[in-house]
Amino acid sequence: MSLPMPRFHEDARAGQLYLERGAEVAEEALRYVAEHRIRPAREDVTRIAVFGIDVQVAFCTPGASLFVPGAVEDTQRALRWLYAHLDRVTELVFSLDTHRAHHVFHPSWWRDAQGRPPPPLTAITAADVRSGRWRATRSHEESLAYCEQLEASGRYVLTVWPFHAMLGGLSHALVPSVFEASLFHALARDVPTHFELKGEHPLTENYSVLSPEVTEVKGQQVGAFNTRLFEHLMSFDRVYVFGQASSHCVLNTLLDLRRHLERTDPSKLGRIHILEDAMSPVPAPPLDPLPPSLDFPRLAREALQDFQAAGMRVVRTTDPLEG
Repeated sequence: MSLPMPRFHEDARAGQLYLERGAEVAEEALRYVAEHRIRPAREDVTRIAVFGIDVQVAFCTPGASLFVPGAVEDTQRALRWLYAHLDRVTELVFSLDTHRAHHVFHPSWWRDAQGRPPPPLTAITAADVRSGRWRATRSHEESLAYCEQLEASGRYVLTVWPFHAMLGGLSHALVPSVFEASLFHALARDVPTHFELKGEHPLTENYSVLSPEVTEVKGQQVGAFNTRLFEHLMSFDRVYVFGQASSHCVLNTLLDLRRHLERTDPSKLGRIHILEDAMSPVPAPPLDPLPPSLDFPRLAREALQDFQAAGMRVVRTTDPLEG
């Protein structure tokens, strides 16, 4: 049976910026626990994690530099689902994309022959770097090697993104309505929220929460698989995944989960439940012809089919919670 929404929750706030209402959320948690007899998470027999990937202002709030169309509605659906099943969700896990001014995918990293930075959504290929069309403002040889390795993976070419999710900035924070939900859950179920920062190394993109796109550049280690987080997630009986964007950070995190489980314990693939109506793809850039590697909605659709074929569960927020 679904639980009611807490009194402070309003769907319309999912796309708004505001200061979190800590005292109001805490007061409502006390009332809610007493009225609905909510038990502590440590008593759960079936342990369920909800894994929110990059549910941050940068991607989910209109006006942010990398707002993903559809993200507000995704957040609304995810929050309704979370509150309805609050008494069964054991833990919330949130990743936070975390960047600084100088990153290989930010405009500050590159200049053309006239000294101008690339506009956002510019695709920079290794051939562009070798020809001098684009030159890195720092670590040039390493940046070329990075582009070469990225293309060799067959998934992406380097895309220049607007400045986003910068540490210390407003766009780095969880969406306020989602933060309030995390606080409410933590108080109502007497369990801390797990936060995971990712993406801080300047020489690699870090779409996946579990590993960067490239782990080594010219002998320099720039990242590694996050075994600690993987083992934590797989300590749960079920993991429900949502967030932004389905074509990038969600896709690559799920891909890492699938590959690692296929190598270690394929029987656990069925623990991963993908909330397909609580995530959206980055729109494709306005290029004609559009390179297949930049057709982000297509990449997201095909990946979802692949995950389901591999044994992961694709579900919707309107589906009954199993068990």
